[in-house]
Amino acid sequence: MNIKSVFALLLFVGCMACSEKKNDKLVIGVSMLSMQNEFIQQVADAIEKSGKTADVEIIIVDAERSSLKQVEQVESFISQQVDAIILNPCEFEASSPAVEKAQQAKIPIVNVNSSTKSKPDAFVGSDDAESAKMAMELIAKHVQGKGNILMIQGYMGQAAQLDRERGAKAVLAKYPDLRLLASQTGEWDRAKSMSLMENWIQSYGNDVQAVFAQNDEMGMGAVQALMDAKIKPKVYVVSIDGIQDARKSVDQGFLNATIIQNAEKQGSESLRLAIALAKKQKISQSTMLIPFEIYTSK
Repeated sequence: MNIKSVFALLLFVGCMACSEKKNDKLVIGVSMLSMQNEFIQQVADAIEKSGKTADVEIIIVDAERSSLKQVEQVESFISQQVDAIILNPCEFEASSPAVEKAQQAKIPIVNVNSSTKSKPDAFVGSDDAESAKMAMELIAKHVQGKGNILMIQGYMGQAAQLDRERGAKAVLAKYPDLRLLASQTGEWDRAKSMSLMENWIQSYGNDVQAVFAQNDEMGMGAVQALMDAKIKPKVYVVSIDGIQDARKSVDQGFLNATIIQNAEKQGSESLRLAIALAKKQKISQSTMLIPFEIYTSK
């Protein structure tokens, strides 16, 4: 074999090595709705923690509530040739192209916590409609089936917002004497919901018996506005997620109840399924729903 042949062989072997990963670890790309949201941060933390245990590389990025940015992030994961993708969708419809692009690239994709119109390879979350039904039934019981209610909605168009609205309205339909005075988005945000509640207090004053907030951040904002107006004892407030601040508020007698969803299990199970799909292993179920729990004062 002459020198040119040896050189060509070495170059070929070197290129083959370059085309392979630097190590044998699986790489999982993760796009989260918003890392400014405490519950979403908890899901991301669980994914990262589970990744260390499973010895896989986790790349977590923040979509900052933008479905367009989220699609671009998935496109970047595809170009990086990650082994699997976990998607915490910003919107039901607008985040769907991210799922479609991953599947076209033959990269398995798992949705966590929220769904998309396009079906992913697997989904891990909880039944958002059921959580709203649980919250509204608590309210209906407290006001004995009669009263005026305000509903603070999440980011409009996201699956959780749509499903929690649907669940709440299903309960309202059962109680004709429960009246929904107003319903508006607080965009899952505490400060925005506090401002919204302040406006509603000006509009409705003492006519409100209860508030249903579709997440704890918004529930905490509503509670603060009601406390500042010195009418909180008259208004029953229930929210969803069970974040630490919300549970503490319930224990202190401010927020009346929170419906807990298990962020840690959603994160760890979504990673488990992503790893299994990356390894082309058969999974026993492609949809995993983790039950909610009611948290009220002792």
